[in-house]
Amino acid sequence: MKNIAISISFALFILIGCTTAEKKDIKKPKLVVGIVIDQMRYDYLIRFASKYGNDGFKRILNNGFSLENAHYNYIPTYTAVGHTSIYTGTTPENHGIIGNWWYDKYAKKSIYCVDDTNYTTVGSAKGGNKSPYRMQTTTLTDQLRLAQNMNGKTISIAIKDRSAILPAGHTANAAYWFEGNTEGKWITSTFYMNQLPKWVTDFNNSGKAADYLSKPWETLYDITTYTESIADDNPYEEVFKGKNSPTFPYDIPTLKAANGNFDMIKAIPAGNSITTDFAKAAIIGEQLGKSAYTDFLAISYSTPDYIGHQFGVASKEIQDNYLRLDKDLASLFTFLDKEVGKGNYTLFLTADHAAVQVPSYLQSQKIPAHYSKLEEFKKYINDITLTHFNSDKIVENISNFQIFLNKKEIAKLKLDATTVAQKIADEAINHTVIYKAVTARTMQSAHFTDGILQKLQKGYNQKFSGDVLLIPLPSTISSYTRKGTTHGSGYSYDTHVPVIFYGNGIKKGSSKREYTITDIAPTIANLLQVEFPNGTTGQIVDEALK
Repeated sequence: MKNIAISISFALFILIGCTTAEKKDIKKPKLVVGIVIDQMRYDYLIRFASKYGNDGFKRILNNGFSLENAHYNYIPTYTAVGHTSIYTGTTPENHGIIGNWWYDKYAKKSIYCVDDTNYTTVGSAKGGNKSPYRMQTTTLTDQLRLAQNMNGKTISIAIKDRSAILPAGHTANAAYWFEGNTEGKWITSTFYMNQLPKWVTDFNNSGKAADYLSKPWETLYDITTYTESIADDNPYEEVFKGKNSPTFPYDIPTLKAANGNFDMIKAIPAGNSITTDFAKAAIIGEQLGKSAYTDFLAISYSTPDYIGHQFGVASKEIQDNYLRLDKDLASLFTFLDKEVGKGNYTLFLTADHAAVQVPSYLQSQKIPAHYSKLEEFKKYINDITLTHFNSDKIVENISNFQIFLNKKEIAKLKLDATTVAQKIADEAINHTVIYKAVTARTMQSAHFTDGILQKLQKGYNQKFSGDVLLIPLPSTISSYTRKGTTHGSGYSYDTHVPVIFYGNGIKKGSSKREYTITDIAPTIANLLQVEFPNGTTGQIVDEALK
């Protein structure tokens, strides 16, 4: 027995020793890079795979861990909401960002997610009165800073202001976004600093933005090889001002004056390239990945969203955008290898939402799809309140498929607000494009465990959302034209996005299990051994971690 006890003790000693050694071998990354591609459907990874190079998307797919069945688990799937949910690890019911714009029922006006008049612009004459104060929870980037006693840097970059500000969290060293029109500069807000660093000023003075607008947009490869997209000249795409058809090539030097000057860079693949250039400049200028602490660089590629809205998800333009973006990513990854070092960084790549096929194109293929005009719908709802309550002042606002009631008018008419809301929901369902209609009271009292109503509930915020919430039929968009597309729904075409982890601490492989976008933040937090964002509802993707 004594020998057996000694043997067991020795075995435990060896096991504990090995475990300790393994833990000592774990090295935190010097830099974490979060990449969000605005309006990237998961199927872009598959559709264009034969034309991608080996060093962009394929590099991280083949050497990282891909979630093939990752979805947004709430409504609405908009840019600000997506970026916030990725970095907070939770949904609008907790983090409070319920749209890009939404109706503020306290201020009685429409508000923009990151507007803040307490701060002024840095680096330009306008465009910088911004901050993340409307985001009610912390982010992954906040938690990394807090865990390191506010050491380590967080830098966030995007052409869109909201896509830079919200991932950066409340504690970032800097968030930069692109001011177009006559400026063509990267700017920020006094929320972060009082003047631009020298490296940003140097970049702005380099003439890169003007240089990108001095070249035509031609297809990267022979357009006849773009067999994964529909005909170049078709009736489903918006055209640039000054051009008669949505067809290649695009004479950017000639078109830019009629299309917002430097704003045009946002709507062509050069927007991805200048974002990549600026990210590289940030790595060098801020010496990211060079200190004893872990830094974080958040990059959002906004341009795919502009191109997707204008041309649709089946267009030659969107295909060319992704083939060119693949090259930009390859360049970024090679740069990270050189400047930070292979094995010294971890990154994730995902999207803030996907997008629906152009409904008029779907209709041409005999697939059900619909258009809704807001003014017509407002009249429909007002007719309901006139019929049942003899008033057309009961509805205060209709936006984002939500109805806000005028509580003062309801009280004046001595009506019950809950009864009014339910009657509107009951009648709204009879509209041709409305698929579901529920009241705020239902969101508060019922618990949906699956399906589209569960996503609606996770997007409902009791403090900020409306009194009646609506879900349109699949493949329905609000539009006054039949060209271009959008997003915002809880259907799979809007929710299914890539999620790829790569680098330090990440296994090679893939998973077909269903995950949600809110799983990214706790997974990276666990890898970094920092506390989760304080509203986290997501779970660790443990199969992706070494």
